[in-house]
Amino acid sequence: MAGHALDEVFAAGAEGIRLAGDWTLRGLDERLPALRAALAAAPADARWSLRAVRRMDSFGALLLWQAWGGRWPAALEADDGQRAIIGRIERSAARALPAPARTSALDHVALLGEGLLAFGSHLAGFIALLGRFALDLGHLLRHPRDWPLLEISANLYKVGVKAMPVSALVGCLVGVVLSYLSALQLRTFGADAFIVNILGMGIIRELGPVLVSVLVAGRSGSAMTAQLGVMRVTEEIDALAAMGVSRGLRLVLPKVVALVLAMPLLVLWISALALLGGWVSAWVELDIGLHFFLQALPGAVPVANLYIGLAKGAVFGFLIALVACHFGLRVRPDTESLSANTTASVVSAITVVILADALFAIATRSIGLPV
Repeated sequence: MAGHALDEVFAAGAEGIRLAGDWTLRGLDERLPALRAALAAAPADARWSLRAVRRMDSFGALLLWQAWGGRWPAALEADDGQRAIIGRIERSAARALPAPARTSALDHVALLGEGLLAFGSHLAGFIALLGRFALDLGHLLRHPRDWPLLEISANLYKVGVKAMPVSALVGCLVGVVLSYLSALQLRTFGADAFIVNILGMGIIRELGPVLVSVLVAGRSGSAMTAQLGVMRVTEEIDALAAMGVSRGLRLVLPKVVALVLAMPLLVLWISALALLGGWVSAWVELDIGLHFFLQALPGAVPVANLYIGLAKGAVFGFLIALVACHFGLRVRPDTESLSANTTASVVSAITVVILADALFAIATRSIGLPV
């Protein structure tokens, strides 16, 4: 059947090669492998006849030009239209490709300078947003009736209550994994009781705040950036400004305040669930009872670590909200800018949280450690 289909468009005989039918992408699709093989086997000095070809497009002309080795055959029967199509293929094939751009040391210096300027622009915009937030907060302290309580409560529900299920699941699983891996090592040295110290210090002081921050940055931070970005694209922020409504007071401040309030509560929530998951794993692996676990936890983890974890949560929430609002307000009125700024918001927020956590570790290195 393939040979019969090939005979409809290609025939080789003593008088040369005769082409017929539709030499288009649609017409040659089903017989293309056999046709390529037949064209490759054609003699270099063959006589070609295209008189019976009904239609030809650039695909069919390209097949012939490749079969001819990039040059016109000595004997060719074709009408003017067919010659014109093949001629366009000839001119396209003869056109030299653009040479790759050559880079020099100055290009790398310019790229570095461009990156520094972009960083400076982001830093200046972030500081300006921080100043605007401070001014709005000062205004609200002088005029308590202007507090946007409705917006704050709505954002508090979105970033706090709706984040509880996923944070509970992740916290519990992280506690199980941390406890299981620690139990394998502690059992070797007969130090089963120290599982409480590892879980308490690791989760309450470090893992709880950082884990919540990463989840909130990916979930709530990206949502804040996308919301403000869409408002920029649809010119809603410009409409608010035209009506005399402060975007900082109605859009930025409620998000920042809500996240500052929600983060310490989420830190408590995820730390409790992580400790619960850690105890379950310790109970299975080391036979650590719940009564012993709860009794040993206050002695293994001084209460100052809880305060440090809550303070981290509030600071991390403040930074995540400001970073999200900063990138959301920088969105240009196009969808590409919206997606790019949303991605940059999440990455930047997580990076800022890790840097802030490192500063916290240095500043509180002598606080809350058991003696």
